[in-house]
Amino acid sequence: MARQLKMMGICGTYGLDSANGRMLEIVSEQLKSKGIECVVWDNKAKPLPFVGEDGCWDHPNVKEYKEMASSVDAFVLSSPEYHGTMSGVMKNSLDWLSFDQTTGKIFGFISTLGGQSNTTTLNHMRVVARWIHGISIPEQLVVAKVKNVFDNDGNITDDDLNIRIEKFTDSLVNHVTKLRL
Repeated sequence: MARQLKMMGICGTYGLDSANGRMLEIVSEQLKSKGIECVVWDNKAKPLPFVGEDGCWDHPNVKEYKEMASSVDAFVLSSPEYHGTMSGVMKNSLDWLSFDQTTGKIFGFISTLGGQSNTTTLNHMRVVARWIHGISIPEQLVVAKVKNVFDNDGNITDDDLNIRIEKFTDSLVNHVTKLRL
């Protein structure tokens, strides 16, 4: 019997109690309903040190993070856009990944913005994924005017966004499945 497919979510905010954390939760729920095991790295519970700071190379959170990344078939990156690019938290998280964890693995991208829609953050994350030999799916999620997207219970109020999320998760599953054949 084949091993269950596994996805790792990486959040570009320090804690998962953010719009980006909620987007990862929603995507994870959909992936789980499609038979994919999902894990999400929580920087608040297990912060990653800055690359290059004293003692960082032997930090236990770095070891656990890299082991988690090595164990998955795909990654979903969800970052807010800060000053025209991904957050520093996301960049530091990506800087801890290397070819050993990412070569030939699928990447999907989500970006949230307070204002108008654009794809700058997605493009920057896509460039980093390419540099670490990841394979990007063509579908991506941009969530503009993010403060207006969720109701008080954290549910998405935009039907079009729900359809885009479904297409995004279908694409992740299809691409990972094709690579595993």
